[in-house]
Amino acid sequence: MTTELGLPTLRGAPSRAPGRPDDTRLVDGFGRVATDLRISLTDRCNLRCTYCMPAEGLDWMPRDEQLTDAELNRLIALAVREFGISELRFTGGEPLLRKGLENVLSAAAALEPRPDISLTTNGIGLARRADALAAAGVNRLNVSMDTLRAERFAEITRRDRLQDVLDGLAAAHAAGLRPVKINTVLLRGVNDDEAPDLLEFALEHGYQLRFIEQMPLDAQHGWRRSEMITAGEILERLEERFVLTESDEDRGGAPAEKFLVERRLDGTNIGTAGPEVVGVIASVTRPFCGSCDRTRLTADGQVRTCLFATGETDLRAMLRGGATDAEIADTWRAAMWGKKAGHGIDDPGFLQPARPMSAIGG
Repeated sequence: MTTELGLPTLRGAPSRAPGRPDDTRLVDGFGRVATDLRISLTDRCNLRCTYCMPAEGLDWMPRDEQLTDAELNRLIALAVREFGISELRFTGGEPLLRKGLENVLSAAAALEPRPDISLTTNGIGLARRADALAAAGVNRLNVSMDTLRAERFAEITRRDRLQDVLDGLAAAHAAGLRPVKINTVLLRGVNDDEAPDLLEFALEHGYQLRFIEQMPLDAQHGWRRSEMITAGEILERLEERFVLTESDEDRGGAPAEKFLVERRLDGTNIGTAGPEVVGVIASVTRPFCGSCDRTRLTADGQVRTCLFATGETDLRAMLRGGATDAEIADTWRAAMWGKKAGHGIDDPGFLQPARPMSAIGG
């Protein structure tokens, strides 16, 4: 069932990959176990971020190629009940554009054992949806926001919608979707001077900030490592205003390195509740592949073992071809057994995935 992108999908995967242990979970050849399923609900987005897609957008996936709610619910239930998946993160594109989103979320929340459910959104439309998302079973969410300045927001996203995002953050917090996390990508010469201001904003409003190194997942394939703001640079900018201490909390498979924000350099306290936390996701310069616990499902039903994988395994064809749950589970397990040790960004032969981030899911 596994194919390189652009090649036909092959049927007839073995029930157990050679050497794979008799284990119902999603184990790989390096001893890692996937417990976190990232689910892309759509490749569509209502922003046009410069580091993600061109101004005119992309050719969106035809609706009939997208998994139906029933197909999606079946695969999610299989992952939770058969593989022991305990965390579900719904992504896009922009997941709020998925029709019937709350129905999919409610079905996932009704599973036993009940998984932890989170959602990553750009925040457009979140203000009017936050209560419904909480009622449907979302525990927490991440909102992508790269600047606090309206003109910069319009420059980066090609849309004048910053206030909508700010309103969405406030509504999510009020709805109890906590912690509300902010995902920020710093771009050299564009918004890299805002790191301390963004952290100050997050601390003041009770949000948690996560800086993410820009990754080679843009549709234009214009990413250059030399132009990327590194984790080291991010921390240097934050330390211009704050005192940071690396957290001794066990990171597990979490992508973010956590740092305690104890006080400002002028000596004033951050808050009465004690140190706050800021995270840095350094996928490029400080890869965490050795502890990766994720498996990925695209909106058109392809399993990806890694964000940067160049091959996929087609579960949609199995669903629509009458495969049993057992057959689908065996194929999914076989795919994960073949997961590579790391993403290989530093390898001379590294190839950027053909799909952009908007089509893979975060």
